[in-house]
Amino acid sequence: MDVRRADERYPGGDSSAGISSFHAFSFGAHYDPDNLRFGAMIACNEERLAPGAGFDEHPHSHTEIVTWVVEGELTHRDTTGHETVVRPGDVQRLSSAGGVRHVERNDGTEPLTFVQMWLAPTAPGGDPAYEIVRGIADSTPYAVPEAGAMLYVRRLTAPGERAEVPDAPRAYLHVVHGTVRLGPDELGPGDSVRVEGEKGLELVGTVVPAEVLVWELGE
Repeated sequence: MDVRRADERYPGGDSSAGISSFHAFSFGAHYDPDNLRFGAMIACNEERLAPGAGFDEHPHSHTEIVTWVVEGELTHRDTTGHETVVRPGDVQRLSSAGGVRHVERNDGTEPLTFVQMWLAPTAPGGDPAYEIVRGIADSTPYAVPEAGAMLYVRRLTAPGERAEVPDAPRAYLHVVHGTVRLGPDELGPGDSVRVEGEKGLELVGTVVPAEVLVWELGE
């Protein structure tokens, strides 16, 4: 298990524009050849947008983009005609495929924090696609077949409560809220773990309520 702490993320964004970014993988000016990806996962960015701030229209291609709102509301618009507001508990996915452009903004009056995860597809090209699942349940996995990946949202509401980590070739975990224990390690908000070849792992709630995004990844 490879534990990466929140304060080890690469900082980014533009504070003068109300944007703060924290990157778990090599990103932009923070090039790190030893931290390019973990399985299909190529980015896990924590984005914080002040009211009225956002990312103007920009392109993506050959990437599965999954977004999880921590607090606030995210306005999404893309060139396939979708315009939605994403709230905590919703899973949003944009398959950029052969190419798409989108806008992400905080059009609300409160600060916005969201986690955006990028996965590499198993095959390039295709047509862009968009999906949003409102209020996904803890017991409902969310499949991203284009990347051979599955997302689980683990919510722990009582101290000592346990949740399984999938027995997969690789698993990637990101703590959203609260504090949990995984093996000998205590994990807090923004911490992540890269798991490879482990079985029988469990998350244990310590400071609750806790919420953890758990990715089951292939070889």
